[in-house]
Amino acid sequence: MSAREMIAAVVAVLVAAYVVWRWRRLSFERKALGILAVLALAVYASGVLSALPDPKQIIEDVAKALGPWTYAVVGLAAFLETGAFVGLVAPGETIVIAGGVVAGQGEIDLLPLIGVVWTCAVLGDTTSFYIGRRLGRRFLEKHGPRVKITHERLEQVEGYFDRYGGRTILIGRFIGLVRALAPFIAGSSGLTYRRFLPYSVVGCGAWATLFCVLGYIFWRSFEKVQHIVGQALFGFAVTVSVIVGVVTAYRRRDEIKAWLDAHREHPLIKPLFVIGSPLYRWIVRPVIRVLRPPTQFVANRLMPGELGLELTTLLAVGGVGAYFFIAYLVHFAHSFTPSPLDNDWLDLADRLYNETLVEVAKVVTSLGALPTVIALVVGTSILLVVRRRYPEALVLVIGLALIYIAVHVTKEAIDRPRPTGSLVETAGAAYPSGHAAYATAWVAVAVVLTRRLRLVTSGVLVFVALAIAVVVGATRVYLRAHWGSDVGGGWGLGAAVFATLGAIALVVEHIRHNGAR
Repeated sequence: MSAREMIAAVVAVLVAAYVVWRWRRLSFERKALGILAVLALAVYASGVLSALPDPKQIIEDVAKALGPWTYAVVGLAAFLETGAFVGLVAPGETIVIAGGVVAGQGEIDLLPLIGVVWTCAVLGDTTSFYIGRRLGRRFLEKHGPRVKITHERLEQVEGYFDRYGGRTILIGRFIGLVRALAPFIAGSSGLTYRRFLPYSVVGCGAWATLFCVLGYIFWRSFEKVQHIVGQALFGFAVTVSVIVGVVTAYRRRDEIKAWLDAHREHPLIKPLFVIGSPLYRWIVRPVIRVLRPPTQFVANRLMPGELGLELTTLLAVGGVGAYFFIAYLVHFAHSFTPSPLDNDWLDLADRLYNETLVEVAKVVTSLGALPTVIALVVGTSILLVVRRRYPEALVLVIGLALIYIAVHVTKEAIDRPRPTGSLVETAGAAYPSGHAAYATAWVAVAVVLTRRLRLVTSGVLVFVALAIAVVVGATRVYLRAHWGSDVGGGWGLGAAVFATLGAIALVVEHIRHNGAR
């Protein structure tokens, strides 16, 4: 019997003893929950779950039988973990690691696997979120009072998710029970999807990448890696629980002290005062006095205002962009074979051929030309400098310069041939599309103007900028200047560069702002 099974057995006995002791005073719902908890703990402690078929062998057999359909199997498991609450009974890391193992064996590719798991995990979170939004609150308000979930407690949960919902989604992605329930609770608590999504994207991306890569690297030692990962995640969960407990106790220290004073003479409480009072006076309080200033200093600089949401949004955009750029880069470094949909997009362009549309496309595609974008960035940067928004000006200028360098270095290194029959003058290799990459500057400029200078009070400008970037990319395919994957890689490169620089500027600005206080 493992240590975890022994702990489960002890907890099962304690819960069973409590249920028996309080049987007459417990409501029907609490009796049912207690019995279910005892049965679940007993099943786990019995070791029956460890005798189930080896998930690695199952995935390997499926991979050999299905080939590329293995992506769908692993992705479906990642989706069901939160989308259908399967994570309450089966940890998703096992199947994801097993998928990485299959990639290590050469049956499938690692980067597409990461993308599939990442996407499916976000979709699972989103499904759970909207189930909570539609059913959770109504269910809790109707049945909650039976288990003492009152309206006041629901408001406390809403307040918690309003303040800490993002970090709960992000950190909870690596804690099994929290991962399975947090999106549902976030939806039922009233957290907006706009605030939920960036944390889900970043958390799912880190989770998918970590466990796919672990399986890929250590594919010969699946059982050992699975054991180590299980221990690491258990330790992580315990550490987070301890930190949360300590912080909660500190914030409610006055209530705890009042309760302890009221029960000072209780036989179990009295020894705490005898031992704890000198310990607190001579050790705990001096340590708190020493650690409080640097702790507050770090906290004030890492989590001021809305930095958490803005920073996480930028990281989410940058992470997705970098993934697409790198995934295509790795693919074309080994083969120039068109990626999925490349030929389909060109066939569609041929079917839609029209001389008038071609002339219009030639005009529109110039919005992504380097001279046009340079003029846009320089003009906006001058306006930002006049308004003393130096970090944003640097982001635009440095970002465009880095994109230009990355585009030409990548073209030179990959040297991917362009499609035949281009309808517009082209130069250099195909991947990535410079026009698509440069066109992301329109979005960066729009975000700066709306979020920093607040020249526009709505998201109309950002929507228009996104439309320009999309249309510029579409014209590159329509004019047969690029493959669809060239455009996707260009968009990814531009998004990654601008989002990363924006995140750096955001942190630097907050540090400087807080330091000036």
